[in-house]
Amino acid sequence: MKIKQFEYKPLSHYSYAIVSNGKMAIIDPERDPEQYYAFAKANNAQITTIIETHPHADFVSSHLEIHKHTNATIYNSKILGADYPHKSFDDGDRITLGAITLTAINTPGHSPDSITIMASEGEETALFTGDTIFIGDVGRPDLRENAGNIKGKREELAEMMFETVSNKFTHLPNNSIVYPAHGAGSLCGKSLSDASSSTLGDERANNWAFQKQSKESFIDTLLEGQPFIPSYFGFDVDMNKKGAPAMQPSIDKVPFSEDENASGLIIDMRDEKSFKQGHLKGSINIQAVSDNAKFETWLGSIVEPKESYTLVVDVKKNKNHILRRIAKIGYEKQLNAAITVSAENLQSTPDLDLIDFKNNLEDYTIVDIRNTSEVEQGKFFENALSHPLNNLRKTAGKIPTDKPIVVHCAGGYRSAAGSSILQAVLKDVTIYDLSDNVKQFQ
Repeated sequence: MKIKQFEYKPLSHYSYAIVSNGKMAIIDPERDPEQYYAFAKANNAQITTIIETHPHADFVSSHLEIHKHTNATIYNSKILGADYPHKSFDDGDRITLGAITLTAINTPGHSPDSITIMASEGEETALFTGDTIFIGDVGRPDLRENAGNIKGKREELAEMMFETVSNKFTHLPNNSIVYPAHGAGSLCGKSLSDASSSTLGDERANNWAFQKQSKESFIDTLLEGQPFIPSYFGFDVDMNKKGAPAMQPSIDKVPFSEDENASGLIIDMRDEKSFKQGHLKGSINIQAVSDNAKFETWLGSIVEPKESYTLVVDVKKNKNHILRRIAKIGYEKQLNAAITVSAENLQSTPDLDLIDFKNNLEDYTIVDIRNTSEVEQGKFFENALSHPLNNLRKTAGKIPTDKPIVVHCAGGYRSAAGSSILQAVLKDVTIYDLSDNVKQFQ
């Protein structure tokens, strides 16, 4: 059994290819299909099968594009009610892939329509668990109350997850390999491991969800302390249910111009230093200068689905790369244009006098834009006001403006976005970004 795991680090997403006797199946593909085509070619394999474990909330899948390109059959649970050509794949259904048998197990909990795929060949068993079993955790049950064809209340889905963990894997051996759809950093769970795979035996021994406990205790633990839900999650569930358009043609439709001006909502992906030296008035700085930066997550948390915006890129040659990242969450269609900016008519961000700030904290209004769960674990500044970044555009007007404002997060990345939001929204007040200097106060 040949299995390839593909990782997209900014969204902590894993997708998979399975190859046997010249046939290939793809599980939970991301928006860019080219890597799967390349893998199939390198292994002299024909892509015949595409399986979606559920309609994903945190990324856009390329299942429909791959189907149209290869004529491979898409499989998912009949509960999903997909709008694209597909075959149902539910409890006990089997697919033959060369010498491998793929068997469906309905595993509701993260969503009502979640499935796990068991791949078997001889004594080998692999489980592709989607967002059901993660390494050290299970999928959160609170993403489908307001999105998707099939909705479910978080309490009902948490109870389903208890039944899934208690009953759906009992017949499988401890040496079954567990391959999840996400790792640490994903917002689809709260305590995911850095490990990219595990065994069912290790999860039974170490994953909190497999430990002996009452249903009530399980549900309470699962629901407690889940991270915030980005604005784009419901949008992506619906897009994945319909099937997304081909990625590159969609990107190619975005207009581009250099040394341009813009108005309205502007997202500037440049590094913090360049942005603060000069940016278009009202711009929001969501940095994408690292391939590991959580640009997609924060773009989809700060900008609402279908809300039009203009993108500022650093240089023309990086345009396609950043547009491909935007397409990973389906936000390319609401782009007015991608532009670069000239050095003229730009606004700057003032530098904080760190010594004065340290000695006179009471002279500043301090805004903590970390997530609520982070603040609950402890504040860095006793009198800081909590305004999580994902809601900051909505709550900025509640922040007092009688003193200069200092914005902080946990490491500096998010505060660049937060300070730029306040600079865009609040008038007649000086906004400072504590940036990575926040580490001096931890």
